[in-house]
Amino acid sequence: MTLPPDPGATPTGARALAPDLARGGMLLLIALANVHAYTYGHSLGPRGYPADPGGIDAIVALLQMLLVDGRAYPMFGLLFGYGIVQLARRRTNGPDGTGAAVGLVRRRGTWMVAIGAAHGLLLWSGDIVAAYGLVALLTAGLLLRGSDRALVRVVVAGTAFVGLFYAFSGLPLPGDPQAFLPSMAIVDPAAAAAVRGVEWLGVGVVLQVPGTVGAVAAGAWAARRRLLDEPGRHRALLVRVAVVGMAAAVLGGLPLALVAAGYWTSPPLAGLLAAGALHAVGGYAGGFGYAAVFGLLAVRIARRGAGPVAGALRACGQRSLSCYLAQSVAFVALLPAWTLGLGARAHLWQVALLGAGAWLVILVVAAVSARAGVRGPAEVLLRRLTYGPRRVPVAH
Repeated sequence: MTLPPDPGATPTGARALAPDLARGGMLLLIALANVHAYTYGHSLGPRGYPADPGGIDAIVALLQMLLVDGRAYPMFGLLFGYGIVQLARRRTNGPDGTGAAVGLVRRRGTWMVAIGAAHGLLLWSGDIVAAYGLVALLTAGLLLRGSDRALVRVVVAGTAFVGLFYAFSGLPLPGDPQAFLPSMAIVDPAAAAAVRGVEWLGVGVVLQVPGTVGAVAAGAWAARRRLLDEPGRHRALLVRVAVVGMAAAVLGGLPLALVAAGYWTSPPLAGLLAAGALHAVGGYAGGFGYAAVFGLLAVRIARRGAGPVAGALRACGQRSLSCYLAQSVAFVALLPAWTLGLGARAHLWQVALLGAGAWLVILVVAAVSARAGVRGPAEVLLRRLTYGPRRVPVAH
């Protein structure tokens, strides 16, 4: 099936503000959610956080479990699904589910799997790019051709699956592992790479794909209604989603957060299972709530004008794939045993500061790149792989 020719990157002024703001802010949450998994040399508690953290680490664990852990990736999934419908609308004159649109999404998904595999094998085995690429491959027809009712069913089923599956995430890991990802504690780079390949298949693909389908379907549903393209028209709905979503994230995450922070000691097995399920379902709600918050922020910016912070967030969101990969480069250069090894017995508060600092530096680089008119290299590569070399008509 013939794909539409590459029309070139969408001009910055033609892009919807809210999705780009959300992607830029989301990357801070992704950095905080990921960076503690680069550490090693200490016993682990729920979801890979240090066991019995105490002091400042306990406060950081509590806040991250309430506001970050399991909340960033549902937001990522929603924005990915939203972007698929935007892509179809821009490239095929409307998200009508034509063969060209479905083929385009599947081809893009195929190359995302390839990029994610390279990312997972070389740097970060918790990669999410390949998982979303595989979701695009498997569900392109549903996202573009499926009825709204079908999308809602997938959202409900995906949320239920996440709640059931991640009910076990609060249980102690067998034995006494000293790293959430064993490859982080391996000094030899070749041996670490071999282990990382197994981790990527298990964590980056098998666990991530079924847990993200519901969020991607929710994003497609939202994009059909242009909730983030035209947030001013949907302000009342976005307010409700933001309030309910963030409240559900905090309340649903509180039991497991208290366990992770060491404030709820020796909970019963049933309590841990319920806490894990509530944490996961609350994470879905929180991801949707965060997206709504950024939609409301876009409404405010549209009225008052964008300042430098909003401009930087937007630039980062426009280069979200490049910025996501850049985070892994920064963390890998410093933390694993096979590089500088600074993650050995590192405190949670220390790596949280590192994660936020890396995001801030990348944010500045994105803003400077936007002013210079430089696109994200990963975005350029993905577009080139998806469409092939762009052919510019020669004037005669």
